[in-house]
Amino acid sequence: MISSPQNFDDLLARLEEIEGFSDVDLLSQAKELAQEILGLGEATLHFWIIARDGTPTNAKKEGFSILALHRQGAKGEPSFNACRESCREAVYQYNVILQSGDDEQTLRALKLQIMVVRHLALFISGKLEVAGLGDFCCASKPIRQKDMNLPEMVQGT
Repeated sequence: MISSPQNFDDLLARLEEIEGFSDVDLLSQAKELAQEILGLGEATLHFWIIARDGTPTNAKKEGFSILALHRQGAKGEPSFNACRESCREAVYQYNVILQSGDDEQTLRALKLQIMVVRHLALFISGKLEVAGLGDFCCASKPIRQKDMNLPEMVQGT
């Protein structure tokens, strides 16, 4: 377990390391790993907020830091809403892991949580490099604008 990743490479390497654990090891550490993976998602949001000259909040939203951090990170950045569902999914999988009594369900939830947090890290690291990344997500303002000149649908396609 890494205490706090210093960069995206460390964070992604840790996710890959966890992903390489045997099913037996994943199950024996499921709750601890679920908490760590959620913490890696929070670290991803910390990187985003700090890069934008902010101070990550210590608040919680619906009982989870990752949701409060997402809310903070989305202020003034509508395209950042693209990762809201990833944050919620990471929390959902965390809850499944903690509540599940079924090994198969626990393994599936751990693997999904890893995938979701990796997706979040890749999106945010990409967004730090390319400011417009996510601008054309279905949740972003340009898609909802009514005065856009979108091509007409061709009949029969």
